[in-house]
Amino acid sequence: MKDERTPRALKHDTDTVDEEEDSKEEVRLGKLQFSLDYNFTDAALMVGILQATDLPAMDMSGTSDPYVKLYLLPDKKKKFETKVHRKSLNPTFNENFTFKVPYAELGGKTLVMIVYDFDRFSKHDAIGDVRIPMNKVDFSHVTEEWRDLQKPEKEEQEKLGDICLSLRYVPTAGKLTVVVLEAKNLKKMDVGGLSDPYVKIHLLQNGKRLKKKKTTVKKHTLNPYYNESFSFEVPLEQMQKVQVAVTVLDYDKIGKNDAIGKVFLGLNSTGTEQRHWADMLANPRRPIAQWHALKPEDEVSAELAKK
Repeated sequence: MKDERTPRALKHDTDTVDEEEDSKEEVRLGKLQFSLDYNFTDAALMVGILQATDLPAMDMSGTSDPYVKLYLLPDKKKKFETKVHRKSLNPTFNENFTFKVPYAELGGKTLVMIVYDFDRFSKHDAIGDVRIPMNKVDFSHVTEEWRDLQKPEKEEQEKLGDICLSLRYVPTAGKLTVVVLEAKNLKKMDVGGLSDPYVKIHLLQNGKRLKKKKTTVKKHTLNPYYNESFSFEVPLEQMQKVQVAVTVLDYDKIGKNDAIGKVFLGLNSTGTEQRHWADMLANPRRPIAQWHALKPEDEVSAELAKK
């Protein structure tokens, strides 16, 4: 819920800015409005991503497709993403997220909110971020304010790699086709600095696995090419209720096959995954391809458990 009070904006003393500050100001990355509150009963930090303004145009068309990713440092265990807003430099998000954190531990954490420009075919560009040390926030009331976006720091997350998937749905046949095209920059899992990656696809409904498919194993590579197609029978009325979990694993002849990372599409997905699924449904019979950043297995499993 939005706080009715006037948001407190940052003060800018434009008269006393020295030349060095002036040169920094030339690159304006826009502003982000957010709210912070702490529920002492539930031991939960509540973050509202309200809106952004004056974002820089990142696309050739002179606009951007922004969304916000947020997490707490240093643990980064829980990451959230807003929905993607197409072709907007002033998006209104109005989305709320909850981090379960005991109050005694909150002071040692920093909230990171990163605005990204969504891109279907390549890495999503970070536009800028806002970092709020929790020990600087007064939780006796709701805080709502604007902050200037700062140049994003490079170390934002451990890179697990990216996977390119094509989704296609034919309503008349009730057929969902997932094509695993390729993956790139996968995390090294073997002593030799390579992996033997393969991809597993689960179709789920209400958390239950309905079907399972998997690709072939590609030996000694971090950039496997698959182009393998898998079809599932899903009647149109079920399409709003199903989920597709795509996991990249490192094949191990002797031990357990380790999961490198995961992507979760369909019901209750967020950010770019939600956007890809929505685009597929909006374009029946057309294959829609998109790159996705792999997320840690436990992060996606926690999301599934929460639903």
